[in-house]
Amino acid sequence: MNTSPALNSCGFRRKLMACVLLMCAPTIWAQEEPQMNLKRVALGVGMHRIDAQVALTPEQRQIGLMWRKNMPTHEGMLFVFEQPSQQCFWMKNTLIPLTAAFVDDDGTIVNLVDMQPQTLNPHCSAKPVRYVLEMNQGWFTKKNIKAGTKITGIASR
Repeated sequence: MNTSPALNSCGFRRKLMACVLLMCAPTIWAQEEPQMNLKRVALGVGMHRIDAQVALTPEQRQIGLMWRKNMPTHEGMLFVFEQPSQQCFWMKNTLIPLTAAFVDDDGTIVNLVDMQPQTLNPHCSAKPVRYVLEMNQGWFTKKNIKAGTKITGIASR
């Protein structure tokens, strides 16, 4: 058995690091499969209906729509934050192009931002918001939905 202080120190650091990584793994490495079993909510934008998964916890918001290869046209993800603040999103490990609608407490869309897959570019709200709705890129444009439009069902979250 080797009892060299240098090896023991290195071995101890390796074990400590392994322990830290195991405890922190969920926050360091997001799961590599989509989260599909989140609570859902029905939202409305004029005559259009959206079946949105709701990301409430920090971990759910961090994973978001990562790893999805596709998403049905009428579906999206609603990110709910504890309080209004400037929200910024990126597309790390997100495989499909999305549009983020940054939404005020009363359900009014503040701004819309198209986001390209697998990029780290920040996409931010124009002012503090508590909600962000991600849909397939082009969904809002095809439905002629712009900043200032109200989304129903959001303000009751």
